[in-house]
Amino acid sequence: MIDLYTWGTPNGRKVSIMLEELGMDYTVHEVNIGQKEQFEPDFLKISPNNRIPAIVDQDGPGGEPLSVFESGAILIYLAEKTGSKLLPTDPRKRAACMEWLMFQTGGVGPMFGQAHHFMRNPKEVVPYGQERYHNEARRLYGVMDRRLANNTYLAGEDYTIADIATYPWVGRHEWHQVDLVDFPNVKRWFDLLSSREAVTKGYAVPFLN
Repeated sequence: MIDLYTWGTPNGRKVSIMLEELGMDYTVHEVNIGQKEQFEPDFLKISPNNRIPAIVDQDGPGGEPLSVFESGAILIYLAEKTGSKLLPTDPRKRAACMEWLMFQTGGVGPMFGQAHHFMRNPKEVVPYGQERYHNEARRLYGVMDRRLANNTYLAGEDYTIADIATYPWVGRHEWHQVDLVDFPNVKRWFDLLSSREAVTKGYAVPFLN
């Protein structure tokens, strides 16, 4: 059994989608970041960087509970725990998967997040910030679009944790004012993932906003 500590954000939804894809049993613990519940001492014991998502695997290595924070680390942990094909074992395929996973955790997530910060109901309008992060978001969409022109999925022809990590951020394309029509290969990929039952179920955890 996995205890999932999460909220309705792209990073949170990565892990619920992963758990649904793996068919794993999990219990959802809502951490309301709007109410600053991520700073509560009990949660900080699990996620010292006060960020969701985090998990506690009640049946961790050696049968002892193990907590894991950082969404990318959680995806890798769950894939390795289950022997999942979502993280290839072939060295070349695994390298491609890790490249595009890190592309998401180091690029897509931070840059799209900044676009949301400056462009969606900002406390103060900062034109430089809006232009910078909107342009960077579009640049990253262009990188993905070129990659997906010749590949079904981000890491190649196999659906992997790289796709799971990126999908929820693209799901908020309207927040960073990007029209997927401008990036047809990304749109094809997004629609393909949206048709997966596990993606639909995982994306709805713990709620939609």
